Amino acid sequence: MNPSSLDRGALGRTLTRIANATPAELVQRAQRDTPLHPARRIGMTGAPGAGKSTLLGHLAMARASKGRLGVLAVDPSSPRSGGAILGDRIRMDELGTSPELYIRSLGSRGTSDGLADNLPEMLDAMDDFGFAEVLLETVGVGQTEYAARAQVDTLVLLLLPDSGDMVQAMKAGIMEMADIFVVNKADLPGAQRMATDIRRIGAITRHAQGAWVPPVLLTAASRPASVSALSDAIDRHQAWLAAAGRQAALRRQRARYRLKRLLEVQVAEVVANQDDEFLALPLRQQLSQAWTQLGKAIGA
Repeated sequence: MNPSSLDRGALGRTLTRIANATPAELVQRAQRDTPLHPARRIGMTGAPGAGKSTLLGHLAMARASKGRLGVLAVDPSSPRSGGAILGDRIRMDELGTSPELYIRSLGSRGTSDGLADNLPEMLDAMDDFGFAEVLLETVGVGQTEYAARAQVDTLVLLLLPDSGDMVQAMKAGIMEMADIFVVNKADLPGAQRMATDIRRIGAITRHAQGAWVPPVLLTAASRPASVSALSDAIDRHQAWLAAAGRQAALRRQRARYRLKRLLEVQVAEVVANQDDEFLALPLRQQLSQAWTQLGKAIGA
């Protein structure tokens, strides 16, 4: 794909095909050549109401000069209808119509990990279309967004002042996964105290020599300097990744998630296709037959 001109129509159709692709079609797509210059991937996660969409919009404007920029924002889908409001796109319309900026809202659909169906393949497609950087916003369900860690180079965790998010995040273990901590809506009471508490936790956490130590930042959409500070922190982390030779580890992490997700989708299809007679069988027999069917499906 020629990086000099972005064919929005072709990209939109490609992402739609990938979103609706079967596991077999995804396996075929995986045979593509690895791009010479894959896009930098920046993830933003945090509980609902943390201001992810607004901050991501300002961050996109701050980073637009770094090359072609894509924004993939995941919205929760209805478990009954499968539809999504896609409010992130509505909130980001103020970013304008720059020819080098592409925004796509995604329904989470069948996933339960804060991401979207076939997201790894969608991110690969952004590489194919010559993007320099992709910003990924997760659903924001709090404790089930570990998958975001496997999909991005730099993971930003947003917390709110005095909201209890920090305690919940610590319980979920996501505090150990974030590369940058952001106390957003810093103009609210308690923001500085929250940042101090996070720094205190970081100070007693052991870090290997040469390891990245996550900074703690305060941001507010009304303070452009705070958004610039976040952008600078992302650049520093990207530089550390390159200097530390972390790219191979990131590729293995993504390959592991992709394999796990494809197997989960295939297993779900096998289970959904069973009738009442099958489900009346003893569990051991169900498992045996299901494994056989799964093997045939994967080999098809």
